[in-house]
Amino acid sequence: MRALIVVPTLNEAEHLEGVVHQLLGDAAPAGVRLVIADGGSTDGTVALAERLARQHPAVTLLHNRARVQSAAVNHAVQRHGQGFDVLIRCDAHAAYPPAFCARLVETLERTGADAVVVPLDSTGDAGLQRVVGWVCNSRLGTGGAAHRAGRASGFVDHGHHAAFRLETFRRCGGYDETFTHNEDAEFDCRQRALGAKVYLDAEIRVLYRPRASLGALYHQYFNYGGGRSRTVRRHPRSLRLRQAVLPANLVGMGLALALSPALPLLALWPLAYLGALGLGATGLVLRHRSLRAAQAAPVALVMHTAWAAGFLYGLAARRERPWRRERATPLGLPQGSGEGA
Repeated sequence: MRALIVVPTLNEAEHLEGVVHQLLGDAAPAGVRLVIADGGSTDGTVALAERLARQHPAVTLLHNRARVQSAAVNHAVQRHGQGFDVLIRCDAHAAYPPAFCARLVETLERTGADAVVVPLDSTGDAGLQRVVGWVCNSRLGTGGAAHRAGRASGFVDHGHHAAFRLETFRRCGGYDETFTHNEDAEFDCRQRALGAKVYLDAEIRVLYRPRASLGALYHQYFNYGGGRSRTVRRHPRSLRLRQAVLPANLVGMGLALALSPALPLLALWPLAYLGALGLGATGLVLRHRSLRAAQAAPVALVMHTAWAAGFLYGLAARRERPWRRERATPLGLPQGSGEGA
């Protein structure tokens, strides 16, 4: 199978070269093209991508004027996808195991799946980033999502996107380019509705470096929550209990605090929640044998609050209508352009 690898970038000069070498090695395998789809970087990423394209004949730079990742992948498929069988989506802010692409293709062939997703293991270099990684790899941060530190392979509803049969990706319409976040989950809803099968290969694991400050983490998870609010309104059956609990808890705690002067017992709700965060942090302290893991409580509080606030804001700020199978439109070529442009 011939593979098209797409790496969306925006100011990733620090990480891009390492990722390209991880994915291609010293020489690109036959039948592979890697497209760096840049969304307007200002840190030298474009110059680096141009140098990598000169060094590796298989590397191509694509200017993504829409800037968002969903558009980057779609445009790369539209312009460079002819003659390829598999689409592999990679992130510049991650680390990949040896033979990552070859193993994904093997899993597609072995399982007969239309898409392969993989677990995302978070890791931090030091300090708060390391604690954020610990939280992201635990139930405290993920609610037990299979694609976050999961260990069991099998067919699933959703996971961290890695590989697709390119024909299926196009038939399902590609990513919705109006989504800046959660475009992967929204796409999985559509492809499953159209009969595609998604397989989680827990043996192929990707390392991800999370945000290193509480402010950046809040911004990221607020956007995640907003994206999910759009997805669940387009695909109401996609909402999971672990996702519904967070906005419900935020609203409940707000009401409890507002009414506690008249009904003091309601103050037990936020106290119980903070106690649960403390217990979760204690478990991480014992697991990692580090007192620094006590910071997991405020980290989880930021993640939960930001996600829930983004979800509720999305409900209030943006209207959505449910998706229907009859609205499915294949991903075609952009007007006025041809493959390979």
